[in-house]
Amino acid sequence: MSPLSPALIAQVKSLGLEGIVAKRAASIYLPGRESEDWQKHRFNLESEFVVGGYVPSGRNFSSLVVGEYRGEDLHYVKRVAAGFTPALRQQVYEELKPLETPRCPFVNVPEPNRSGHGLTAEKMRECVWLKPERRCELEFVERTRSGRLRHATFRRLIS
Repeated sequence: MSPLSPALIAQVKSLGLEGIVAKRAASIYLPGRESEDWQKHRFNLESEFVVGGYVPSGRNFSSLVVGEYRGEDLHYVKRVAAGFTPALRQQVYEELKPLETPRCPFVNVPEPNRSGHGLTAEKMRECVWLKPERRCELEFVERTRSGRLRHATFRRLIS
């Protein structure tokens, strides 16, 4: 199949669609089987978020704790573990370490452990908090009704 044109991608995004399913004209759908004849192209959302902490692991961290300002208050939206290579994880850690602070910057935690991915009181005891002075860019599939991010991936720190 030929690559998708930038104009088509822009149109899909402007309509707020999740992506495109493309198929060869003569192909048939085969339930439960992957085929080169059918391809799904998902276009994720992206935005900037404030880094408010991390969960330490090994020589650096396992996930960043990120949020967004709603008025004057910083609200937690996700622990992000995806999108890091070992070198990038170490680089991010070194840039964030000088911002350590004893105080949690988020106003909406701890939260109940409904999904297993929340920032509970128990998980918060593991966190290293940061002054909310650095931002990062994330890619994600969607937001939940409560404003959390689904399937977020780290892209980069923003100066």
